[in-house]
Amino acid sequence: MLTPDEFDSWCSRQNLSLLGRKTLADIRSKEPARRVGGGRKNVSGFYPSKKMGQTIQFESHKVELPFIYSLEHDEDILEFYDQPPAFKINYQGVSGRNIGFFYTPDFFVIRTNSAGWVECKTLSELKSLIFKHPHRYSKGEDLKWYSPPASEHAAQFGFDFHIQSDDQINWVLYRNITFLEDYYRNCVDSINPNQTQLIRAIIQEQPGITLRELLYKANKVSADEIYQLVATEKIYVDLKATLLVEPERCRVFCDQLSGTTYNLMVSSQTIADSISSPVINLIPNTPINWDGQSYNVVQIGHTEITLRAREGDFIDLPISEFESKIRQGKITASQLQQSNCNDDQIKSILLQASSKDLEEANHRYRSIEPILLGQPLENSTISERTLRDWLTKYRQAQQKFGYGYIGLLSCSNKKGNRNRKLPQQTLELIDKFITQAYETHKQKRKYEVYGAFSNACVSAGISPDQIPSYKTFINEIKRRSGWEQTKARVGHRAAYPQKPFYWELELTTPRHGDRPFEVGHIDHTKMDIELRCSLTGQVLGRPWATFLVDAYSRSILAVYLTFDPPSYRSCMMVLRICVMRHSRLPQIIVTDNGKEFHSNYFESLLALFECTLKHRPPAASRFSGVCERLFGTANTQLLYNLAGNTQITKKIRLMTKSVNPKNLAVWTLGLLYLYLCEWAYSEYDTTEHPALGISPKQAFTSGISQYGSRAHRLIPNDETWRILTLPTTQSGKVKVHPAKGIQIRSIHYWNSAFRDPLIQKTDVEARYDPFDVGIAYAYIRGQWVKCISEYYAIFKGRSEKEIWLATAELQKRNSNHDKQLTVRAKKLAEFLSTAEAEEVLLTQRLRDAQGKEVFQVINGVRQKESFLEQLNIAEEINNNNSESSPTSENIAIKPHRLQSFDSY
Repeated sequence: MLTPDEFDSWCSRQNLSLLGRKTLADIRSKEPARRVGGGRKNVSGFYPSKKMGQTIQFESHKVELPFIYSLEHDEDILEFYDQPPAFKINYQGVSGRNIGFFYTPDFFVIRTNSAGWVECKTLSELKSLIFKHPHRYSKGEDLKWYSPPASEHAAQFGFDFHIQSDDQINWVLYRNITFLEDYYRNCVDSINPNQTQLIRAIIQEQPGITLRELLYKANKVSADEIYQLVATEKIYVDLKATLLVEPERCRVFCDQLSGTTYNLMVSSQTIADSISSPVINLIPNTPINWDGQSYNVVQIGHTEITLRAREGDFIDLPISEFESKIRQGKITASQLQQSNCNDDQIKSILLQASSKDLEEANHRYRSIEPILLGQPLENSTISERTLRDWLTKYRQAQQKFGYGYIGLLSCSNKKGNRNRKLPQQTLELIDKFITQAYETHKQKRKYEVYGAFSNACVSAGISPDQIPSYKTFINEIKRRSGWEQTKARVGHRAAYPQKPFYWELELTTPRHGDRPFEVGHIDHTKMDIELRCSLTGQVLGRPWATFLVDAYSRSILAVYLTFDPPSYRSCMMVLRICVMRHSRLPQIIVTDNGKEFHSNYFESLLALFECTLKHRPPAASRFSGVCERLFGTANTQLLYNLAGNTQITKKIRLMTKSVNPKNLAVWTLGLLYLYLCEWAYSEYDTTEHPALGISPKQAFTSGISQYGSRAHRLIPNDETWRILTLPTTQSGKVKVHPAKGIQIRSIHYWNSAFRDPLIQKTDVEARYDPFDVGIAYAYIRGQWVKCISEYYAIFKGRSEKEIWLATAELQKRNSNHDKQLTVRAKKLAEFLSTAEAEEVLLTQRLRDAQGKEVFQVINGVRQKESFLEQLNIAEEINNNNSESSPTSENIAIKPHRLQSFDSY
């Protein structure tokens, strides 16, 4: 973003009026005018912009999100803002009635030399709107879309108004930027310079090498390092033309100039194949094509040309008419006349061409390209004679090599006497000393070898003025540098990185994203099973499961189980588990429109770790089909094989007491979570997936290997990460009271650091633990400190959900009051200590106790055996399908008589 001084300087350069400056200042200082919703069809979300240092909203991931990516990575874009303040536009409707309303554009963009509003629409929408509102939308002669009333409003401030349609999006570039975004966000250049030189050496040996060949040849270099070099433009890939995830088609060059040269060569060959070539060797027996028939030139006269058809018929054509048909493309050179392309010769010419030669050839090609395409020249400053000369050279090279571009290379570096200036005797002596004295395991220095060489020259009778200089001797050593020379001096192990390789890998097809950890889906489901309390045997109901699934490999990255309905707490836990297992988060996270996914906490957490959040349209489960299908798989493969599953409840009229899942429930939350993890991370992950043809684990592993591990994006699973995942207040900060400390949700927390006068009455960042309201955390002097509640003995270990229920109960009891009761911490603590609270909150407390068993499984504290020992069981479940309701005694089972279910 621009600093205040840079902004003032920019405004001065644009000669903005005071009104324009004020309008722009308002846009830069205000929050977005509206929160995007996405509607029924669009996927909306938030993109963490590194350029802007904040999240940017998008209302469509097919138009607005690609446009945001282009803004983020365009050096000409200085700043951009989503949902700027609305302004009023006026235009005439189809009926002739004047229409005026306040309109909120999608973006406001500040460029190096301009600024203005931008509206993003799909092409289909624009085609429809131009008929509904012809005075609001129009299409210009340049085939661009315009909004005259919006442009008129923008002009009064010195700004512009653009309409961005989806047909302007380069989808190849968009996918490549998405693929490389992890590397763009890596500010530290951690690549060893030797590795960079090795990669560039491989590319220089074979310009235009495919990415797949490069990945294999540079087998001592990780894929991450190669992609980092592409992102930092130290090696060149045309990101607008080929996909990085199609490595067999993606070609790599040392710099952009080499890549542009290669593309122009390919383009020139394409043009040669698609248009007629006027350059035909008019000598007897030259084959030509005319109107799909083959002819041979028999005789060339002063005014006529005689042709012979394959059937033997002769045709006489005036030379003027013959040349006219050539220009029209009706007569072309036969394929038999085309010279076979000598790849080695072309490669040699290109390698010998200097950067200046390539730039000049590119300039010549662009100058004659309109002529080749049959288009008129406009505003050309080059003389016709020069153009004819370039065109002749182009077509001659086209005939000889198959690539007209070769003829445009001046190769000025080849002019003059290119022979060696040194006598052959001297050159042989230099080679002898380099081979026998320098390229040895003694590793002699160049200067000592040169001294011995000079003495040998004197002994051989070479005059002093004919002895090569030390610089010349060094250049001869450099001519021989490389793998062979390094091997001769320091051995094959040291020379191994310079040794070329020529193997090629096979392509694998990307699915749901181009790589693992690119797209992750989070969703909740209520599990089809009734659970009991492990302490009392009371039926606590059906649990909720939260899954985080990698879309590319279908691998389950994390799963969490709880009795609480979906909330930000479930989101927090599933992200914690993902980092615990993989030390990272997906680049893009897709969710539904549940309120827990729209919470400030969830959005801020993902933005903190630079994850893009996408919300699929409401009631559109197909957008999250990966998770939805997985829920069904978990039910059929695991839950439906367990006692207490709720399949029968789908036929409620047929259910009796003997088959009521609540009466048959034996599983506890902790034990079920243990088996669910075992199924998700082991059984499911290693079973062949029908959509992949391989197991999720195999797809995940191969994807990481091919597309990079991206270790710089790893997140350490430490105390800082745990605290950062805790929720905070609505503003994110709280004021430190000198005597009471900080207050979060009507509860005060204290730490001895609050005694510091410099801390008192200041705003500090604060977070609280939703599973233990007895503690909170404050960020003081660069570190997080633990704060204790004023009623710690009572609040300790109690969950936020229990506190909410207690608060709601107190407010309900005082609902007859005219004013709503504000529940203070003291009142709350007194209520929690009463027997009435025990009765009201018993179920929640039991559920929270079961949730702690899940935490023990996550942290590896509890194992399967400890759960079985904990079950207070007396006899096995009644297997007689009795109609009587089972009691707590007859539903308990003994460990040694526990019914065995399938293993997962």
